[in-house]
Amino acid sequence: MSAKFELVRRYYVDGCWDKSRVKKAVERNWITAEEYAEITGEPYEQ
Repeated sequence: MSAKFELVRRYYVDGCWDKSRVKKAVERNWITAEEYAEITGEPYEQ
């Protein structure tokens, strides 16, 4: 699990971040594409 996974997940679940912000977290290597799918319920698409 990535170091910032819980932070990103919490922001998304709490409604602070939308899917585009979670996608930016993947682009910045904060989380993996697989973790994006786990958080959002949708596959990561570039």
